[in-house]
Amino acid sequence: MDDLLWDQHACLPLHTGADVAELSRFARTGPTFVSVNAGYSPHRFADTDRLLRHYRAAIDCHPHLLLATTAAHIPHSPPGTVTVAFDLEDCAPLDGDFANLTRVADLGVRTIAPTYNHANRAGGGCLDADDPGLTRWGRQLIAEMNTVGIVPDGSHCSARTGLDMCETSTTPVIYSHSCMRAVWDHPRNITDDQARACAATGGVVGITGVGIFLGPNTPTLEAMVRHLEYAVELVGIEHVGVSTDHSFDAADFLDEIRANPHLFDDSYTRWGPITWMAPETFLTLGDHLTQRGWAPADIAAVLHGNFLRVARETW
Repeated sequence: MDDLLWDQHACLPLHTGADVAELSRFARTGPTFVSVNAGYSPHRFADTDRLLRHYRAAIDCHPHLLLATTAAHIPHSPPGTVTVAFDLEDCAPLDGDFANLTRVADLGVRTIAPTYNHANRAGGGCLDADDPGLTRWGRQLIAEMNTVGIVPDGSHCSARTGLDMCETSTTPVIYSHSCMRAVWDHPRNITDDQARACAATGGVVGITGVGIFLGPNTPTLEAMVRHLEYAVELVGIEHVGVSTDHSFDAADFLDEIRANPHLFDDSYTRWGPITWMAPETFLTLGDHLTQRGWAPADIAAVLHGNFLRVARETW
């Protein structure tokens, strides 16, 4: 399929020696968009600033990678190219300074999740025993994100925090890389109520390709489609998208789990080392949906149209 393919979240190694050429594995006959993580809870603004500048310079030098400027130009990117924007998986890289939202936006960050698994100044995390929801400062953060054109992302947040984000935001909220808890009961997956609240903002739930979120470490198209079809039935075709959450930094992430087991519950290790859907498998999702009898318009909505709509409304 030659239409745009939109991957709302993937991960490169979080250091300035990272090889961005790995992103060319998403190249295909048509154009691709990928949002790349540029920082999470251990990082501060200086770390993310260095990473973003490295990623941007390296992408500029690569013949098949492009930096996203506006949402409108992405569908018209040359065939075989991968257009890249960035996201943050925690608000820690802002150093508590709302002015840094404008700075990271200027460097291409288009999406931010306020928390990464555990509570911080903004709100609760999905692995916390307690769920206090979005804090007063967190509500200010969402308002400032709305102002500068950064999309609020509920992935990794607690359920209450995600619901509060949807109540607070004046622009669409997304779950960039979260599967459905009703299909597979993992703490990183979202409840039906979270999905409905997200859809009510005009947002999109991005079903992702991480094995432990899809099932018992099963990063297959069949497992992904179970979550996709459940989400579509629940909130409607216009509020569902996809992401791989593919970790080109898988070795680093698995080392992090081994080094800091207290930061992850046993749902991260119960089925052995985490496996991810390969980009090459993800690129065949459209054909797989066609074989299952999905209508072309519905495939286009899920594979790019819905997240593109949010980007056009908010960036």
